[in-house]
Amino acid sequence: MNKVRTRFAPSPTGRMHVGNLRTALYAYLIARHAGGDFILRVEDTDQERFVAEALDIIYRTMEKTGLVHDEGPDKDGGYGPYVQSERTASGLYLKYAKQLVEQGDAYYCFCDKERLASLKTSVSSDGTEIVNYDKHCLGLSKEEVEANLKEGKPWVIRLNVPNEGTTTFHDEIYGDITVPNEELDDMILIKSDGYPTYNFANVIDDHLMEITHVVRGNEYLSSAPKYNRLYEAFGWKVPVYVHCPLITDENHKKLSKRCGHSSYEDLLEQGFVSEAIVNFVALLGWCPDDNREIFSLEELVEAFDYRHMSKSPAVFDTVKLKWMNGEYFKAMEPERFCEMAKPYIKEVVTKDFDVAKIAELVRTRIEVLPDIKEQVDFFEEVPEYDISMYTHKKMKTDAEKSLALLKEVLPVLEVQEEFGNDALFEVLKAYAGEKGYKIGYVMWPLRTAVSGKQNTPGGATEIMDVLGKEESLARIRKAIEKLEGCLA
Repeated sequence: MNKVRTRFAPSPTGRMHVGNLRTALYAYLIARHAGGDFILRVEDTDQERFVAEALDIIYRTMEKTGLVHDEGPDKDGGYGPYVQSERTASGLYLKYAKQLVEQGDAYYCFCDKERLASLKTSVSSDGTEIVNYDKHCLGLSKEEVEANLKEGKPWVIRLNVPNEGTTTFHDEIYGDITVPNEELDDMILIKSDGYPTYNFANVIDDHLMEITHVVRGNEYLSSAPKYNRLYEAFGWKVPVYVHCPLITDENHKKLSKRCGHSSYEDLLEQGFVSEAIVNFVALLGWCPDDNREIFSLEELVEAFDYRHMSKSPAVFDTVKLKWMNGEYFKAMEPERFCEMAKPYIKEVVTKDFDVAKIAELVRTRIEVLPDIKEQVDFFEEVPEYDISMYTHKKMKTDAEKSLALLKEVLPVLEVQEEFGNDALFEVLKAYAGEKGYKIGYVMWPLRTAVSGKQNTPGGATEIMDVLGKEESLARIRKAIEKLEGCLA
C-alpha cells in the first residue's frame, strides 16, 4: 500500500473557520495515525476574495494548534510549489486543461454574460436549483475555436459531461452516491482570468502531490462526481474521499460568521485555550469507541479512526466547549495559567497584589478567561453591598451576629503576625473552637467583610492572604462601621 498522504488546502480569505480547522485536524490525524505525510497547500485561485494577511493567519493557526505540516510553501518536499497561484504562473493547469480539450473531454466556451444569464435553470434531485449550460460552444469547429482565440475573444474551458447516464462516487462516510449526468453541469475548469477553478486545481494538485486521502466538508459532496469524471478522463487513480458532516449552531442552523464563535481566532479572543478548541473540534462528527471526551493531540492521533465519523450534522455546543475549557484550566500548570490570566486580572485589579495567588484562586472556578474579571474585581475595591448579605441560614448568622463576631475577631487578627492562608486558618479555627463556634460562623462574616460578595474565588483566609494584613484589617473595620450605621 502507498504511504498515506493527506493535505489541508485552505483559501487565504480571512480567519480560519471552525469547519476548516476540523478539516485540517482530521487530515492531520489520518496522516499521523498511519505514519504518513501531512501537506499544507494554499489555494489562492479566487483572487477576488484573496486577503493578504490571511496567509499569516493560516500559519499562525497551524502552529498554535500543533498541526505541524511535513510539506508546504515553507517546507518543500519535492512536490512544490505549494501555492496555486505559483503553479498557475507555470502554466500547469492550462496544460492539463488543453490535454482534456484534445481528448474531447473538455472544450473552449466563448459565451458572454448575457447569453449565460438567459440559460434555463432546472432543479436537481436534492431540490437545488442549477443552471444547465447548453453545450452551445461544444459544437464549434476547430477552425472557429482557433479564429475566436486569435481574435482575442474572452474564453473559459469547460468539462464535457455527457447528458445521459449516471456518475457514481464513493465516500468513506456516506457510501456510494449516484447522480444523473443531466444534473452535472459542464463546469468551468479554466476561468476567463486564466486561473483554474477550485475544483479543477484540486484534482490536478491532489494527483501530482500523490494525495491518498482527501478530507473536506460534505458541502462538496455534490461536486464529487465531477471530480471522478476528471480522474477518469485523465486515467488517474481516485483517492479515498472522507466528507465531514455539517457543523450547526445550537439552533441547528449552519454555523455562520455571524454567530460569533465560527473561527478559531474568535474562540481564542473569547478566552478558550487552543488545546480545548482542538479537542472539542475533534469531537464534532467523530466519536471514539469508549465515548471518552478529553484528549491531548497525541492521544487523538492514537485513537482517531475516520470510519467512526458520523453522517449526521454536528452541533457546536458552546456549553460543552466551556465545560471542556474549564477542565483544561483545572489540569493546567499554575504558572502557565497565571500568564494567561494576568491581562484579565490586571484589567480590573491595579493594586499591587500577588497576581499568581489571585490566578490560582480562580483557576478551577472559571470556564473562559473573561470570567476572571467579575470574580476578582473586589480585590481592587469592595463593591457597595446590602448588609442582608451577612445573613446565612446554614451558618446561623445574620447582620447583628456578624457585627458582634467581627468586633470579637478583629483584635485577634490585629495581633496576628503571619498573615498567610494556612496561618490565618489555624488561628481562626482555634478561635472558633475556643468560642464554641462552627468554623463557617466565623468565616462567612469575614469573607463578606473583605469581599462584599456572596460568591468569591476562595474563602476568607485565602482572600486575606492576597489582600495582606493592612488592607484586610481596613476592610473589616469599614464593615464594622457599615453594620453599626445600618443597625443603629
